[in-house]
Amino acid sequence: MTSLQVSAIDPSRLDAIRHTGHDEAGNPLAPLAAQGWEPLRCCLALAAAGDPILLISYSPFTGRSPWAETGPVFVHGERCQGYRASGELPDALRTGPRVLRTYHADESLDYADITVVDEGEDIEAHLLDLLALPAVDTVHVRALVSQCFTYAVTVPS
Repeated sequence: MTSLQVSAIDPSRLDAIRHTGHDEAGNPLAPLAAQGWEPLRCCLALAAAGDPILLISYSPFTGRSPWAETGPVFVHGERCQGYRASGELPDALRTGPRVLRTYHADESLDYADITVVDEGEDIEAHLLDLLALPAVDTVHVRALVSQCFTYAVTVPS
């Protein structure tokens, strides 16, 4: 296996959030100016200083379950081009420190294979190893310290 499918937040979900003026947890949207370090989950890039962005509550899951955590993520205030290189890891968000949370096909957490990647280390080899395991269907790439969801990785179908 050598290919990956990288998924940012679905643009249609973000369109709905922007349209209603509330995130999916019911919080009103409060635009702010980026400081220039914020990882954007809509396009998997770092925000440029001054960019209009939003901090929203987001769950990478659409169904209810004990593993469907909701947490804070940054996105562009207006629709952007999204993440176009879905077969490649995003340059700005491909190194540690990261925690790679593994999930089974039923979206339950696979505790046995959660992996921590050290600062500056590329995560690709770890992702390939994890996604080759029979029990692992999806890997969520998350910030190590804050545990915020960054993006999901699967094997292309």
